[in-house]
Amino acid sequence: MKNILIVDDDPAVTNYLMVFLMQSGLFETTVVNDSREVSDLLGEETFDIVLLDMDMPNVSGMDILNDMRARGLDTPAVVLTGVSDVDLAVRAMKMGAFDYLIKPADDEKLLTTLNNAMEHSVLHRTLETLPDELERKDLQHEAAFDHFTTRDQGMIRLFHQAERLAAGDLSIFIWGESGTGKEALARAIHKASPRGGKPFVPAEADSQDPESFPSFFFGQDKTWSGSREEQPGILEEANKGTLFLNHIDALSNPMQVRLKRFIQTGEFYRENSTQIRRVDVRMIVASTKDLTSPEYKEKFSRDLLYHLMVNSIRVPPLRDRIGDLPLIAQEFLAGESARTGRALEGFSPDFIEYLQDYSFPNNIQELRTIVAGAAASSETSTVTVESLPPFIHDMIEREKVMTEEDFIPSRLDDVVREHVIRTLKHFGMQKDTAAKELGISVDELDRIAGDL
Repeated sequence: MKNILIVDDDPAVTNYLMVFLMQSGLFETTVVNDSREVSDLLGEETFDIVLLDMDMPNVSGMDILNDMRARGLDTPAVVLTGVSDVDLAVRAMKMGAFDYLIKPADDEKLLTTLNNAMEHSVLHRTLETLPDELERKDLQHEAAFDHFTTRDQGMIRLFHQAERLAAGDLSIFIWGESGTGKEALARAIHKASPRGGKPFVPAEADSQDPESFPSFFFGQDKTWSGSREEQPGILEEANKGTLFLNHIDALSNPMQVRLKRFIQTGEFYRENSTQIRRVDVRMIVASTKDLTSPEYKEKFSRDLLYHLMVNSIRVPPLRDRIGDLPLIAQEFLAGESARTGRALEGFSPDFIEYLQDYSFPNNIQELRTIVAGAAASSETSTVTVESLPPFIHDMIEREKVMTEEDFIPSRLDDVVREHVIRTLKHFGMQKDTAAKELGISVDELDRIAGDL
């Protein structure tokens, strides 16, 4: 059984939680009503979860979270809060709390949240034990990642991370530039998961206008002259399987609230209906946008964002793994040869070298288009630099030219802060990992990065 530390200054709350959790047969409990005792207790005993009130005299829940982080404790914390303290709870999640519950917590939701917190903790502890050097053949579900052509160690590490996350059932957030293969990665995670034989349903959040998207997603019930017509949405279509929702930055604010509720509870209701429904669906969501940026501070719910960032994967752009360019380009050329029936043997020696100076704004998809265009223009079986379309030549030449006018002096502390923030985002907002990579403490990282 898992050992839970329950911290709340109200004995009635702790007594109820202690009895309920022990009766579940899943948890042993340690109860603390005086929050001043928590620091010593955390130093003496090991807990699997901390269930933590926020508003307490003497030592607040936020103080305890700060203390846990300063000690480097990775014990998942679930916050208990009053309805008026939701903003505080979201700030607590930013500080590292796994999730929050509003008092009085629903019994079923409490158990689900605690089990999810344990699953998250186990997954991330296994991720931390991954060796520095990894091989593709060591994947248990190697075939699930066949769509990706790479020898890049960072990508292979990403596959191992994705496979570990696939073994669980928590929602996953995939982020990266357009054309990097986010949907392909979502499909790989689905194939490598226990849901692999069930439906994989892809959807685009920007494919509908904001008014009609809830019906598309949740479904709707219509009434025609007294008769009722049920129209299930894609959520029900994905039951028992995985739903991949791309471009979540396009969701309206009300839809963000409803999506977060579904992720937390598995419950939803169709449009024009008050009947609560449940489906068994794993959510994988994606975006090309940096949702942590100031631009999205008002547009995208911080509450939903911090829920999603708990399990996040960043797919790197092609320019960050440019060593894969010859492999991928050759694969695309072989595909063009098979499609057109032409004997396209390969590229001239300077072709790949020339493309390596290009930033590929649309990444893998853009490389596919470039290779196809160059192959179509080539008059010989060998594709040359001269076969590239003129606009590619223009863009590469512009990117090669770095004049003094392009340089904008910056304060050193601004440059350092930008580097720290980019490193933090690279590791999916996992502060411990980013701080370790930067060679600084988490406190120093917080000081430099400031309020994100």
